[in-house]
Amino acid sequence: MKQYFYITTPIYYVNAKPHLGHVYTTVIADVMARYHKLLGEKVFFLTGTDEHGDKIAETAKLKGTTPRKLADENSARFRELWPELQVDYTRFIRTTEPDHVRTVQAILQLVYDKGDIYFGEYGGHYCIGCERFFTETEMIEGKCPIHEKELVYRQEQNYFFKMEKYRHWLIEHINAHPDFIRPERYRNEVLGMLREPLDDLCISRPKTRLSWGIELPFDTQYVCYVWFDALINYLTGIGYPDAEHFTDFWGAAQHLVGKDILKPHAVYWPTMLKAVGLEPYCNLDVHGFWNVDAAKMSKSLGNVVDPLDLKEKYGIDAFRYFLVREMVFGLDSNFSEEALIERYNADLANDLGNLVSRSTNMVAKYFGGVLPEKGADPTPEDRELQELAMKVADEYRTRMENLEMHTAMATVWSLISSLNKYIDRMAPWVLAKSDPERLAAVMYNIMEGVRFVAELIYPVMPDTANRILGILGVKGEITTQDLEFGRLESGTTISVKEALFPRVERLKKLEQAPAAETKAKKEETNLIDISEFARSVIKVGRIIEADKVEKSDKLVVLQVDVGKRIQIAAGIAKSYPPQELVGKYVAVVTNLKPAKLMGIESQGMLLATDTPDGKLALVTFDREPAVGSRVR
Repeated sequence: MKQYFYITTPIYYVNAKPHLGHVYTTVIADVMARYHKLLGEKVFFLTGTDEHGDKIAETAKLKGTTPRKLADENSARFRELWPELQVDYTRFIRTTEPDHVRTVQAILQLVYDKGDIYFGEYGGHYCIGCERFFTETEMIEGKCPIHEKELVYRQEQNYFFKMEKYRHWLIEHINAHPDFIRPERYRNEVLGMLREPLDDLCISRPKTRLSWGIELPFDTQYVCYVWFDALINYLTGIGYPDAEHFTDFWGAAQHLVGKDILKPHAVYWPTMLKAVGLEPYCNLDVHGFWNVDAAKMSKSLGNVVDPLDLKEKYGIDAFRYFLVREMVFGLDSNFSEEALIERYNADLANDLGNLVSRSTNMVAKYFGGVLPEKGADPTPEDRELQELAMKVADEYRTRMENLEMHTAMATVWSLISSLNKYIDRMAPWVLAKSDPERLAAVMYNIMEGVRFVAELIYPVMPDTANRILGILGVKGEITTQDLEFGRLESGTTISVKEALFPRVERLKKLEQAPAAETKAKKEETNLIDISEFARSVIKVGRIIEADKVEKSDKLVVLQVDVGKRIQIAAGIAKSYPPQELVGKYVAVVTNLKPAKLMGIESQGMLLATDTPDGKLALVTFDREPAVGSRVR
């Protein structure tokens, strides 16, 4: 029986053009889809655009156009972008499509008839960008914690979904299914949200204020709230309720989202599904933010990176590889073009590119471009290489299943490194003069190792993988059945191509300050003006997670609530066991540029001082402070 795999991205708002945040999510979804195809599974990959709501209507008005025209224009931008980035989706859905409108109205009527939708009045602080209300505790200094903009207070009559009715069920479901929300830190965050009663979800907007939306089937004076509309796309996309294989795909559903839309997907959506009478999705996979200059990449903040520009400069596979390799899934990462170049030159040009180039050239030189016989009696060195290749393939599968795609790639690169070392140890240029038979076996092993590498990188770098397999004369679809050492056919023509990844020039660095200026700075007094001190933003933080860093006796990685969640790597392990840190209120410098410690991104700094016994003491407070408030 064929297994099924259903992967979705969020459907993206069409109020602006795509940026790096959209690209990362979609590329990761594509990687997962391609990986599961390698396993021989039947895969459905859904992406698309969200086209209703306040935000779209407001943007259209500002641009002097209609919501429909804006939606058509920007939806096309997303649809046209994905093939350029080697994204191979099954369906691109739009929430303005007739089948989605029918599905939303059918579900609204079903939930209304069940008695889980009622008419009432609500007032609250509303963010148009997020299309949702925020509580007093969720706001930061009266602003949206995501967009950092002033919220609008709204009070009006609307329809509400009885979300609180299903809170205890959701808690039980999460506890019974540890992998329901991944990584674990987000599972814990959701459980934290569910400790207190939930406000029932406002699911409508009056037409007197907003007409751009799906009309409620039981009250034509109202349109559906965008989140209740948008989330249902995951059902529409696979033909709810009675399309062929609907049940098969829904039973294998994985939603891939950024952490900024955790609550709608982890709280709103499962409770909606429960009300409909459907089992929830299998997994909610939550990733972090790409930051630029210590700020979340966001169109509203004006610090977006153009993905097509990077694709044109470095090639699509290099760009995809950087995204996968650089970000630890679930954590934030900092983007810089310099880091992309470093990764390109080190991993792709030096390691992978050099391996393919030197090995194929040696086959051309010593065997006229024809793959030699594998040899009958492998040496200990040969067996070591073969066993390593199989071990790498096994670890790669485990890492991919656990969403550890960055370490899956690191594992593949360990094989690349071993292959380059094997070449140096075996010295084919020496064997060519002394032992042609041994040379043949060595070159076969090298090329077979290159094939392993190509097939393992395929989900992330499909173009590069196919180019390498073409060089090796491998034809047909790639499957995991190919990951057995010795499947390359002797006698196959091995072609020599131009360099896969020509080195690129590093970006010019800023010139160092003149020596005279440096000397002058050293001679400056330690006294500072109050305005200089005010540049430091020190906030009250509450430690919500603490974990020891492997291979370090000093570092602890902390998740700290400072009005928003940030990650801090702190050298306090010798002074504080991790379990003692959770719940502590601490002083945190929040406007430092992110730094990496042992590969872990740190987005702030704890204030601490020395104690007489040589340990550290954290700066804390003599009474319970307000999380996120300024220290002054």
